[in-house]
Amino acid sequence: MRARALVVLVCFVGLLAPPATAQEAEALKKEIEQLRKQLESVTERLRRLEAQPAPVTPPPAPSPTGPPAMAPPPPGVSLAELARPRQPFSLYAQRGAGQLLFDIGVTGDFVGNLTQSNVEKAQGGTFAGQENRFFPREVELSLFGQIDPYAYAEVRIEAGEDQRGADTGVSLAEASVTLLTLPYGTQAKFGQVRNRFGYSNVIHEHDLPWIDRPNVLRNFLGAEGLKEKGVEVTIVPDLPFYLEGLAGVFNGDNETAFGHSTLRVPLFTGRLRTFLELGDENAVQLGMSVASGETTEKQRDTLLGWEGRYKYRPEGWLHPLLTVTGEAIYSLRRVLVEVDTDGDGLTDLIRKRERDRFGWYAGAEVQPFRRWAAGVRYDWSEFPATPGKERSVEPYITFWPSEFLRFRLAYKNTDRTHRETPDLNDGSAKRVDEILFQGTFILGAHPAHPF
Repeated sequence: MRARALVVLVCFVGLLAPPATAQEAEALKKEIEQLRKQLESVTERLRRLEAQPAPVTPPPAPSPTGPPAMAPPPPGVSLAELARPRQPFSLYAQRGAGQLLFDIGVTGDFVGNLTQSNVEKAQGGTFAGQENRFFPREVELSLFGQIDPYAYAEVRIEAGEDQRGADTGVSLAEASVTLLTLPYGTQAKFGQVRNRFGYSNVIHEHDLPWIDRPNVLRNFLGAEGLKEKGVEVTIVPDLPFYLEGLAGVFNGDNETAFGHSTLRVPLFTGRLRTFLELGDENAVQLGMSVASGETTEKQRDTLLGWEGRYKYRPEGWLHPLLTVTGEAIYSLRRVLVEVDTDGDGLTDLIRKRERDRFGWYAGAEVQPFRRWAAGVRYDWSEFPATPGKERSVEPYITFWPSEFLRFRLAYKNTDRTHRETPDLNDGSAKRVDEILFQGTFILGAHPAHPF
């Protein structure tokens, strides 16, 4: 339409123009021809544009965090409606084609130590049987992510050197599923897990705030901590303050504390944990735990635990300046004791006795710089099944070249009144001085650390 109007306008102007000479008429014809060609080109472009379909506006992309969880139902709603699962988030809506629906990561943790030759003979160092060696303590492959909008899974496979000079062994460290949206705001976790008994038991070696596990945990729960197969249920009730409750049922495979290994007489666990913010710069976590099961002697062993962790982070800082951590364990354990009533050197009867034992640790860490930190930890612990006790002090320093690489150096002094296990090869481990060092790397994805 615009092209036709321009042609008519040109013709009308030509009619109104005064008579021209032959040369002017020829020039005017050329200009009209050029204008006609330009108009034809514009007309063709307009025709092409009109032939194209109208653009379709794409729907808005879902939020990366997904829709919020449904609010609790109002009073009067039926139990069936209350028990209906609720979708808390979308399933990785922002991931592109060809990407995995789970994360994968590798963590390597290498440790070493130097100590006296008599401690090496007695195998009485922090890493028993690995004195004066540098070795891979834990190389871990982690797979974790959403199964669907209602369940989360994690699998961890570990490899490490357990004995001096032995081949690196591979084992299943964890494999569990967490059901996220059960009725009444509960969640359930089942599989093989590190039990949430206290603060540090659930943490893997490479994520510990120190090079080694505190003595009280190794004495009462063994070198690998409390790691069981079963189910845990957690609930966070609607209260004016944060409170998490946990209850679990497990096989009781841990040989150090329990070892009966049957669901006919299972291991029961429980925990209460709270978190308090003391202003914008201070926060504290407090909790108490319980674990009760039967030992290999079919006697009851009950562990009571208390935990506390405090952090001070000045305004504007990305990391805490001061962190204080402490835990305590009290054991009520029944044991069978052989008794010689007539003094002939032979056992006449076996009696049941109650052996109550106690242990604790406390540590503080200062991080004045982003990549440097220094701290100290003090341990005091009795042995759960035999006479004796030990105490140790361990100052250390930590350096992070980056978020994914860390080095630690520590000195540990340990004094014992007795050994829980006998000394070997005419060695002695009542007084131990050790230099410990650690190198840790993270490759790929890694879950967030606890508070």
